[in-house]
Amino acid sequence: MMNDPEESDSAIVAMKFANNAGVKTAAEQMEPRAGTKGNADQQNTCRAQNRESVTHALDRIRDAARHRKKERFTALLHHVTPETLRAAFYAIKRNAAPGLDGLTWQTYETEIEHNVQSLHQKVQRGTYRPKPARRVYISKADGRQRPLSIAALEDKIVQRATATVLNQIYEEDFLGFSYGFRPERGQHDALDALHVGIETRRVSYILDADIKSFFDDVSQDWLIRFLELRIGDPASSA
Repeated sequence: MMNDPEESDSAIVAMKFANNAGVKTAAEQMEPRAGTKGNADQQNTCRAQNRESVTHALDRIRDAARHRKKERFTALLHHVTPETLRAAFYAIKRNAAPGLDGLTWQTYETEIEHNVQSLHQKVQRGTYRPKPARRVYISKADGRQRPLSIAALEDKIVQRATATVLNQIYEEDFLGFSYGFRPERGQHDALDALHVGIETRRVSYILDADIKSFFDDVSQDWLIRFLELRIGDPASSA
């Protein structure tokens, strides 16, 4: 794995695979929606130079994903840089509950540069190992308890940084009318698009459906197989 963040896009992608990617349908292109505003206070704590570096690196990944839809990314962790990890840290809520290690956001920030560099080295060397999550339960309206896993702080950082890189790839593949769990999109954007669709087109039926306990029952094997359509980095799935 190469560590030079300025490596050409040839280091980003390799190993072609066949898929059925085609021209986007009219439904996909219905209308782009403005996303919800990010947490400006937290974003502003990052240095401007780091933000520019991260943005530039992510733009290169997204551009490669946009123009090379039949190729797999074989060096995913190559793009989890100290700048990406630092940005991920500052995107985490300061008052979030700590994991089993008890490490808080404020304590970690006191030695942020040392901590980020150390974490980056562990990720690149393959010695990083996530810690067990702390399990808590939240009461639901129907009286049931919803389990919630609280990760350790460094696990949150690595998860967010990795998700940021993955978003650049899959945002180029997702359908335009998909709104769930996507960056800069939310339920209000989906309702806005639904309103526009109802007002501008003839609609006979509206189907409202939900998959019961989807995230509890989803097949992990199928998730990995799905990711492998675009990701060919064995280190990222270890």
